[in-house]
Amino acid sequence: MREKQKRLALVAAILLTGLSAITISEAASPVTTAEVATATVTSTTGTAPIIPVAPTASKTSAKEVISHMQKTSIIPLAPEQDTRVFKKDTSIIVKNVRFTDRYGYEIAGHLYLPKNFKEGHTYGAIAVSGHFGAVKEQSSGLYAQELAKHGYVTIAFDPAMTGESGGEVRDMASPDIFTEDYSAAVDFLGSLDFVDRNRIGALGICGLSGPAITAAVNDTRIKAIATTAMYDMSESIRNHYKGDYYTKDQREAVKQYLANMRWQRVDTGKEARGLHEVPVTTDGQAVYADTLFPDVLPANADSVTKEFFNYYRGRAYHPRAINSATAWNVLAPYGFFNFALGEHIEEISPRPILFITGDKAHSRYFSEEAYAKAAGPKELIVVPNATHTDLYDQIDKIPFDRLIAFYDRNL
Repeated sequence: MREKQKRLALVAAILLTGLSAITISEAASPVTTAEVATATVTSTTGTAPIIPVAPTASKTSAKEVISHMQKTSIIPLAPEQDTRVFKKDTSIIVKNVRFTDRYGYEIAGHLYLPKNFKEGHTYGAIAVSGHFGAVKEQSSGLYAQELAKHGYVTIAFDPAMTGESGGEVRDMASPDIFTEDYSAAVDFLGSLDFVDRNRIGALGICGLSGPAITAAVNDTRIKAIATTAMYDMSESIRNHYKGDYYTKDQREAVKQYLANMRWQRVDTGKEARGLHEVPVTTDGQAVYADTLFPDVLPANADSVTKEFFNYYRGRAYHPRAINSATAWNVLAPYGFFNFALGEHIEEISPRPILFITGDKAHSRYFSEEAYAKAAGPKELIVVPNATHTDLYDQIDKIPFDRLIAFYDRNL
């Protein structure tokens, strides 16, 4: 009886705040929408029903989504805050969410509810992030929306220190923290009372494929893992620039450049921007630049640069995306020299893994190498006539049918 009173008091506290969700650390299990609907509170004027503050218009009973994970918020995605750059499906309800990883970073995400969401049902769920230097309003949101259309609860999130996620130092990268953020997204999804904790998967896009795989190695709660347009950022940052492998001397030049940048930070107390993949000149000098792309691309730019430019600066520009508007913190490469993503990939077995790449993708070999290292079950899809960035947002080329079938079989 005492426990029931405590839970009813907790429900009352939630509703009286007028929020769609608050931290519920006292509850041993999720506070359900049914409890919210029937809750009453005793006041000096007697016992009366609690009337929740209505959020913005919603077409399902999932107006109030409640998490019992600590330091979590879930509110409607207001139209004026909706800056997604892809075609939106208005039949899919999206919530603006915040949760924390184990390092204390606040992670910002968009929670997509399944099409035709039904009260009392439980669903499989998928955590989505990427690409490296992108935001949830770009490719990860598109993938999350498509998966939600086929019955999954999904979350597209900004890794720590990027986009709308927390972190005093902005646009810093960490292979360790980015890996943790996938597990934190699993924490969050599993805290929702309509998510089946035994049916949670992950999807990594481009440079967030490595953290997604690495998270799945250790986090056995991730039951199925897929990657698309995979980039191994540890391999890419530490070993080469645009496919040309560093010599020993070139790598040492990059290390010395990063050491100099650290001293500059010590001496000035200021953060600086820089390239995350550092080119080296023919005379052995590391190249500094404080933006990734110029306003106008030179006519003689190589095809890969043109491809990225057309996506980030063109059809999918977003002001919070590092690759669209600026460059990474100059020290972003640091951790990738020490931390090899995807180590022990074979330990994901017997959980399944899917790799999607394009036959014209310059990044294809990342998927093929990871596929070779993985145990089983595993699958590699090579999409005909698809480039790397085609797999970011080209609906006619992304094999959503096979991606969804993969999750349907395994979640």
